[in-house]
Amino acid sequence: MRSPLTLAAGIAVLGSLALVSVHGFVKNLHASRLSEAVGGVEDIGRGALSYARGKAPSEAFPPPAPLTPAEVPRGRPLLDKPGTWDHLTWAALGFKIEHEHSFSFAFESENHVDHASFRARAHGDLDGDGERSTFVLTGEMAPSGATRVVPGLYVDREVE
Repeated sequence: MRSPLTLAAGIAVLGSLALVSVHGFVKNLHASRLSEAVGGVEDIGRGALSYARGKAPSEAFPPPAPLTPAEVPRGRPLLDKPGTWDHLTWAALGFKIEHEHSFSFAFESENHVDHASFRARAHGDLDGDGERSTFVLTGEMAPSGATRVVPGLYVDREVE
């Protein structure tokens, strides 16, 4: 028969291992969900820069696309209904999601004679509490026709 001290030490070791494992799992889960938002706005940005190639600033970027899907997923990934990503702007940007996801995306653009800009947004409610994570990538076209993604990514409530 084992002594109570040996049993207590074994339980403590197992508890410590479980704590480290759970922490690692949660951290990886959040990282995978955050990569969806970052990867999504980066894909939209690449699509916008590609669309603008050879165009004047007044027609550089496609028109805005609404938050898609319109309801931000709350607390669990969702699979969209057919046709959700059929908006002409999403087609022009070459962007759609065909698997379960935890974020909704929007595209905003302003085209002027001497300058154009866009914003790609991702919104998610990862824990279902009604508060959203927001990721925003910005890009622009100068009067010279040069396009770029503005350095930096705006992030609000990364893991809310």
